[in-house]
Amino acid sequence: MNILFYRYNSICEPDIIAVMRRLGHTVTEITEEMRNKELGARGQMNLVSAALKKEESQIVFSINFFPVVSEVCNIFHIPYVCWIVDSPVMELYSHSIRNTWNRVFLFDYALYEEFHRENPKGIFYLPLGADYVRLDEVMETITEEDRKKFSADVSFIGSLYTEKCPYNRLKEEGWLKGYLDGLIEAQLKVYGYNFLEECITDEVLQAFKKKVPFYQFPEKADHNDRAAMAHLYLGNKVTEQERLRLLKRISEEYKLDLYTASDFSPLPHANYRGLAKTATEMPKIFHLSKINLNFTSKPIRTGLPLRLWDILGAGGFVLTNYQSEIPEYFEPGKDLELYASEEELLEKIRYYLEHEEERQEIARNGYQKAKEKYSLELRVGQILKIVS
Repeated sequence: MNILFYRYNSICEPDIIAVMRRLGHTVTEITEEMRNKELGARGQMNLVSAALKKEESQIVFSINFFPVVSEVCNIFHIPYVCWIVDSPVMELYSHSIRNTWNRVFLFDYALYEEFHRENPKGIFYLPLGADYVRLDEVMETITEEDRKKFSADVSFIGSLYTEKCPYNRLKEEGWLKGYLDGLIEAQLKVYGYNFLEECITDEVLQAFKKKVPFYQFPEKADHNDRAAMAHLYLGNKVTEQERLRLLKRISEEYKLDLYTASDFSPLPHANYRGLAKTATEMPKIFHLSKINLNFTSKPIRTGLPLRLWDILGAGGFVLTNYQSEIPEYFEPGKDLELYASEEELLEKIRYYLEHEEERQEIARNGYQKAKEKYSLELRVGQILKIVS
């Protein structure tokens, strides 16, 4: 199969391209948007159209959804295949999601339930996975120097969401701020169910839109302002507060290694380690850390984030927040470990730092199960079987 791959520099792209090629497919890459983020819709349209005219392709593929690419594929009558790996992806609200030639795969079942009715024959549910060929090769290169550099009791790699939080632009000090802050505090205490959207009344929504620069949906889109407020604004604020509060508490009681590009000044007790190189350093950190923390972004309502698969793929021990889809794929306490409150998180850090053999066995189990049943090779194979 000839696959035209539209790229924008997602960290998922290299692994998926490698898997496609290992499966025997030819992949042609459009890479302009990786260098030029001002390309715009017309630029995307011209690039994809020119590539399809130049060389025959059976499908066009991308990570996340590009409405313009969907429109071009609809004109050419070529399947547009995309895999949603983030949340929120506001482009899903575009009218283009209904195009006949779409084959959209969503990693979060709640997201699938929301959008499936828009295009029942073109929208599918598919969780993420890891590329074990690459990760196993990285594990084989671990040196004594790596062990000294990357070994840790507790590690966290990722954004603190302080730079991804447009809610912080709200300067209102009246009833609206009080209500929303209370809603955020309530959501912080609940794992496994996101109730933010259903708590936004029309009055709250209209008042909020007057107070902050609000997301502008494209003209040809379902203008779901309530979803935008719940996920872009409130969801990201919950994520920011959860990460800052939990990491602060952990760093005050345990040795915490922190890898982030965010402002880490609120965490003076954390051992800041700078940035980790995605392909070469992150897997080693996951493998050599006794405990790897995963805090799922709140807009991911039920699904398993990519970070969880990355840790499992590197043979690391995962301590993650509860998500309702986790028990469908892994056995808590056997393949990974969960927490559902701040106190439970701290108790489990303490327990697993003291029980090394049990911790290592769980890491091995999680690695083996994910490799045998949920590898990226199997996932991509499922996608290509459905669309071929």
